[in-house]
Amino acid sequence: MIKINLLPYREEKKKASTKRQVFIWLISFGGLLLLVILFHVHMVMNVARLETEVQSARVKLDTLTKITGDLEKFKLDKEILEKKIGIIEALEKDRNYPVHIMDELASRISPQREWLTRVAKKDNNLRVEGVAVNNSAIAQFMKRLEGSPYIKTVDLISSKQTDVSGVKLMEFVLLCIAEKE
Repeated sequence: MIKINLLPYREEKKKASTKRQVFIWLISFGGLLLLVILFHVHMVMNVARLETEVQSARVKLDTLTKITGDLEKFKLDKEILEKKIGIIEALEKDRNYPVHIMDELASRISPQREWLTRVAKKDNNLRVEGVAVNNSAIAQFMKRLEGSPYIKTVDLISSKQTDVSGVKLMEFVLLCIAEKE
């Protein structure tokens, strides 16, 4: 005798297979979704950590910027002070120079023969104006000035006869190049 199975076993196998496939797909999708969520949580935590680091770096940058600004101010103040000190040192160095020049002129003049009326200094040039008894007295005064350690050269600019209180004298102008100390 032949047995015939009237139950739809193939359809049930198919249904069971389809259920298994749907279950596997749902498990796979759930696993993938879980992986995506974990990756997202990991990224959010990294972003939060990096934002914290950025914030602390900004605070440190602000502190260093303030220190650098103070440093620039100190450098500027130092530069200004160095300029002031340089000016003071230059003034201190040249403080006695005019005294030496006037001392040289006073010690090298013969009060009976030459008289100074004006002395002017511009840079290293010294202009000496005065009157003398004669041209010989002017020449001797020039030689005495050339012997000074503070005067390099002495040039006669002009010499002319003038009348001072009825006495004929020689009016002269000398140009001297002064030597720095």
